[in-house]
Amino acid sequence: MGRLATVAVSCLNQWALDFGGNKRRILESIEIAKQNNATYRSGPELEICGYSCEDHFFENDTLLHSWQVLVELMIHHSASDILIDVGMPVMHKNSTYNCRVVFLNKRILLIRPKLVLCDSGNYRESRWFSPWRKLRTVEDFYLPRIVQECTNQTIVPFGDAVIATADTCIGYEICEELWTPYSTHIPLCMDGVEIIVNSSGSYMELRKNSIILDLIKSTTFKNGGCYLYSNLRGCDGQRVYFNGCSNIVMNGSLIKVGTQFNLKEVEVICATIDLEDIHSYRNSLRSRSNSSSESYHRINVLDFSLSRETRKIPDPILTNFECLSAEEQISLGPACWLWDYLRRSKQGGYFLPLSGGVDSSSTACIVYSMCNLIYQACKDGDKQVLTEVRCIVGQDNYFPTGANELCNILFTTCYMATENSSSQTKQRAEELSSQISSYHLSVVIDKAVSAIISIFVSLTGKTPQFSIYGGSPRESLALQNVQARLRMVLTYLFAQLMLWVRGRQGGLLVLGSGNVDEALRGYMTKYDCSSADVNPIGGISKSDLKMFLKYFRKKYSLSAIDNIINATPTAELEPLIDGQITQSDEADMGMTYDELSVFGKLRKQNYCGPYSMFCKLLLLWGEQYTAEQIAEKVKHFFRCYAINRHKMTILTPSYHAEAYGPDDNRFDHRPFLYNVMWPWQFCCIDKKVEEFNNKKTEVPRYHLPIESNRDGKYAVNV
Repeated sequence: MGRLATVAVSCLNQWALDFGGNKRRILESIEIAKQNNATYRSGPELEICGYSCEDHFFENDTLLHSWQVLVELMIHHSASDILIDVGMPVMHKNSTYNCRVVFLNKRILLIRPKLVLCDSGNYRESRWFSPWRKLRTVEDFYLPRIVQECTNQTIVPFGDAVIATADTCIGYEICEELWTPYSTHIPLCMDGVEIIVNSSGSYMELRKNSIILDLIKSTTFKNGGCYLYSNLRGCDGQRVYFNGCSNIVMNGSLIKVGTQFNLKEVEVICATIDLEDIHSYRNSLRSRSNSSSESYHRINVLDFSLSRETRKIPDPILTNFECLSAEEQISLGPACWLWDYLRRSKQGGYFLPLSGGVDSSSTACIVYSMCNLIYQACKDGDKQVLTEVRCIVGQDNYFPTGANELCNILFTTCYMATENSSSQTKQRAEELSSQISSYHLSVVIDKAVSAIISIFVSLTGKTPQFSIYGGSPRESLALQNVQARLRMVLTYLFAQLMLWVRGRQGGLLVLGSGNVDEALRGYMTKYDCSSADVNPIGGISKSDLKMFLKYFRKKYSLSAIDNIINATPTAELEPLIDGQITQSDEADMGMTYDELSVFGKLRKQNYCGPYSMFCKLLLLWGEQYTAEQIAEKVKHFFRCYAINRHKMTILTPSYHAEAYGPDDNRFDHRPFLYNVMWPWQFCCIDKKVEEFNNKKTEVPRYHLPIESNRDGKYAVNV
């Protein structure tokens, strides 16, 4: 008695303003859906133009080219006899909306605008789009002439409506509408809509993916129905990497789910469902059956059915799916992001100053992970990846024999030593390079450092000294910065010319390797090796990087990582004593990396200023430190943060991973000029310390768990 329908969701690696490429990928997804006998195909948010067009959404060209692509999609033979929705910007009454355009057999059925826009995190949708405020309301939309000529339509419905076929009812919520307290799917389901289609542009953050799946499963568990979730995957020109994991969920259970990280540009997930299962499940929810809901306007398509006569059986519930761990996400996400940057920039590979520390070694391992993904994709017959690899290496018939061979071709590393560098770090860099097979160089830059200092001495008659030799702190810091900045100059020289040396065309992209905690603290030299083209670990904490390295060492049997993890983090910019390192990152910073992570979460995710951060840490750290010690830690952090905040304006574009990232350019919009003494705020802290010490009663102390909330953000619960 069942009514079986096969539905398809798409995961596409689109590129902002790449209209031709985006059209090709959409058509491929439609063709795959048709091959699987799907009668409905959905795709990701703004898939026609690409999600990250940003201020290009203000340009009429973006709107025009989106309509042009839509017309070519509609008239393509693959688009016949299948219900399709695609994402694009649409201007209605001189306001631009983020829309889904639903069409069938060269006729537009509905243009559905987004109701709730996202402006948190890296999102700024209300800068370019207007939200549709007229709930359950439809207006006439006058089609552009190029569309009229294709569809023989002049006016189509525009607004908050649903599609009624001969056998079911389909409604829409777009990305952020799933996350809102009163989500769109609630009134849709209460009005009898059986299939909810969500087209999303959700980017990756560590540990976020399980939250999305839980939200969707909860949605259909409470309401019944089938939920189709299509998401972007990949880097379409920004710091974020879209999360993938398009999925199909029914009546609270996961039916099909796609991969989170993959080099495939097109992935289509199909599932066969029984519409009768929705009816029986909902009918059993007696609290739902006793409720009433205001009706939506229905676009009737009564000559079309999603269900078909088939010998298929409904797809079973997926019981063994597990989300990737944070270590796996770090291994795969930035690697895919780097691949997108490399192939789309048309450069010849990557260059990394490899110091032998946790940060640069993590970056090297991520590049090695990228090479493994590329090799596996070629081995599995991915023609798109193979074509692009051949273009990068400049050999038409090239086929990689292994990841290590690829790494030697695509990845150049260089240990840049001074008299302050130790033999231990040099050895660690060489061992890791040997095990991943990067093309490795080692050079001593003391002559360049001495030449620069000699220019200053000859001009001023003064010779700066390190503090260990009696110099002032500013002399010592200047001497350290000269080494760091010269490394950046040499890095770009090598990156531009090393492929010329090796007889290949093109240049190398420079990789940065500063972690999110160092950026937050400002523990880096402006325009040193923190200045690069892209930084795959710039949004990842030190503690997560160490966890990742342990996982990576086990996965690829890289014994060189053992010594790297156990080494004390150091910049190696101050003189050695008896050949041994005396400088330590945590000593220089005046705080540990674990403390930095807590500061970062409280500052960004809990929106704490100095005073409220102190009050929370008084509870969190009260058993470890005195109130005075906690106060000094908070003050020291905010002084350093304020002094170095200007560095965030020139931060290398980094892979976004942690929700407390300090990236000024897109994510963390705050001033870069502060009163570094924070006089009012610190005075409030001092009063609180005095008040705390004068209290006779004991303040209850307990540890506050750090948990993730629904947006994948991690906060200290108070």
